[in-house]
Amino acid sequence: MSIPMRSWTPTHGEPYRPIPYRPERMPAAESLARAAELRERMERRRTVRQFSPDPVPEQVVRDAIACAATAPSGAHQQPWTFVLVKDAEVRRRIREAAEAEEQVSYAGRLGEEWLAALRPLGTDEVKPHLTDAPQLIVVFQQRYWLGPDGERRKHYYVDESVGIAVGMLLSALHLAGLAALVHTPSPMRFLSEVLGRPRNEKAFAVIPVGYPAADCVVPDLVRKSLDQVIVEV
Repeated sequence: MSIPMRSWTPTHGEPYRPIPYRPERMPAAESLARAAELRERMERRRTVRQFSPDPVPEQVVRDAIACAATAPSGAHQQPWTFVLVKDAEVRRRIREAAEAEEQVSYAGRLGEEWLAALRPLGTDEVKPHLTDAPQLIVVFQQRYWLGPDGERRKHYYVDESVGIAVGMLLSALHLAGLAALVHTPSPMRFLSEVLGRPRNEKAFAVIPVGYPAADCVVPDLVRKSLDQVIVEV
C-alpha cells in the first residue's frame, strides 16, 4: 500500500497541530522473528572498498535515500541533502580531489596514533572506489535553512540528525542487496565546489554504492558482542 505524500513546506513558528497515530501492534512472535532475521542480515553487512563497475538499479538507490530521509531530526528540520553522482567525469574529479587530500593526510597530517588505528584496515591514500562504484551518494549537512530570498534560519542538532540518516541509508542499501562505504576525506570543501552546492551546505560523507567486485576482500574483523555494548539497568 502506498503512503500518500504531501508537499513539504517550512513549518517554522507554526502552532502545534497533533494528529492521531495508531499503528497496528505486531504480535510478539512476529516481532521476535523479524528482529532475529534483521539482526542476522545486518551481521553480514561489511564496508566494501572494491566495487564492480556493474550498474545498479537506480530506483533501489532512490528508495534507500527516501528511507534515509525518514530519519528523525532536530525540530524536524530535516537538514540533509543527498547528491546522487552517476556521471563518470564528476566521479573522476571527486576522486582526484579526494586523493590529493588523502596524500597529505597519510603523509603525516593524520598523526601516528590515527594511522596506527587505520593500519589493520589496510587503507591508504588511493581511493579506487570513488570511480569503480557506479554511483556515489554525497551527503551534505544543511547548517541552516536558506530561503529563496536569502532568508536564513538556524538548524539544530545537525550532526546528530544527519548521522542518524546516514545510518539508515547504509541499512537500507544493505538490506536491498547493495554494498557501500562511508568515505570522509578531510577536509571536504572540494565536494561543495565540484558539485556546486549552496553556501548553507557542508559535506558530511561520500558513500560509494554498488556490488562488490568478484575479487573483493575485506578486513578480518570481529564485532563486539552484545554483552560488550549493552548495559541494562
